[in-house]
Order: sequence, then C-alpha cells, then structure tokens
Amino acid sequence: MGLNVGLLRESFELVIEREPNLTHRFYGILFSRYPQVKPLFGRNSREHQEKMLAEALVAVIDRLEDASWLEEKLMAMGAKHVDYGVTDEMYPWVADALITAMSEVAAADWTPAHREAWSDALGAIASLMQRGARAYCAGRPEAQAPAAPAAG
Repeated sequence: MGLNVGLLRESFELVIEREPNLTHRFYGILFSRYPQVKPLFGRNSREHQEKMLAEALVAVIDRLEDASWLEEKLMAMGAKHVDYGVTDEMYPWVADALITAMSEVAAADWTPAHREAWSDALGAIASLMQRGARAYCAGRPEAQAPAAPAAG
C-alpha cells in the first residue's frame, strides 16, 4: 500500500490518548456534514456502531503491514456495506469526517503530514472496500447479465 505506517500509528495513539471516544466525535461530524447517510445507520444503536468502528480502526492500525489481511478483511467489509446502502460517493465523506475528528482532537499537534498520511490510508482502505463491493455486486444474480436462451 505504500503507507506511512509510523506516522499513522503515532497520530492514532496521540488522538486516542486525548479522546478515547473518537468515533463518537466522528459520527457527529459525519451526520452533521452529510445528513443523507444517517438513515443507513438504523440497524444498530449509535453506541454499537461507534464500538464497531473503533474496533475496526484498531484492527487496521495493528495490521497495517499485513497486506493480505487488509485486502481480505477490507474487501469483505466493502461487500457487507453494499447491503447497508453505501455508495462510492460516500467513502470520501467518511474520510473527511474521520480526518476532521482526528485533527480537532490533536489540535496544534496535527500536521499536514498527518493529514496526508491519513488521506492516503483512507483512500487505500476505500479502494479495497470498493473492490470488495464491486466483486460482491458482480456475484449477485440480479447484477449478472441474463443467460442466453437455450439452443433448440
């Protein structure tokens, strides 16, 4: 992936030390800036959603150097998100909200290098999730071309 693993981990630790409930702040920003996504989150309570995102972030940060794990897990996550109604246009919104939340928490300690590292990482994550979503959609019967009529 070519990510700045050290900078990603350092900045994540900095932010989590200051704001253990980063995901609460993230969802506040996401729903404020992009209210059209809020209906997609009706399946779970906000607290449950925050916990799931926090666990996913920690898992990804812990496995940044394991490309095969990242590919497998993020593509599977992308496939799951199709059924939640997530579209390609929403991935940059999530990146925007997460980077904003992190920069607010880190305040003066947040640098352009942090923003760039997270932008690159979230772009790579989105790309893998979108690949998984496309593969999932291609495998669904309603997404496939109709079969040719049998020769008679």
